[in-house]
Amino acid sequence: MVELINSNIKVITGYLLMPKVRVRVRVFGVVQGVGFRFFTKRIADELGIEGYVMNLDDGSVEIVAEGEEKVINKFLEYVSRGPPGAVVEDMKVEYEEPKGEFKGFRIIYRYWGYW
Repeated sequence: MVELINSNIKVITGYLLMPKVRVRVRVFGVVQGVGFRFFTKRIADELGIEGYVMNLDDGSVEIVAEGEEKVINKFLEYVSRGPPGAVVEDMKVEYEEPKGEFKGFRIIYRYWGYW
């Protein structure tokens, strides 16, 4: 039996599923050319987070991620440090309404400013 408490919290036969959250993150610093996207995907896969990561033309990295709030917070801790060789100078995090549009986590590759 599934009982809907609100759009993000469900109880299934007595078990409480934690609410999902969605974050849009911009990471600034030395974050391109240092394996940042691969690091981010590995961590997201290990934590069961869905979404994507991609380089932006201004040298920053954008991440959109969905998962349980506690797991997303852990993910953001890892991302704020980055892989060896990266220098995270600033990180902007915006919380959005989860959409459930992702299946897994992927790296989006952009070439010459195009998707």
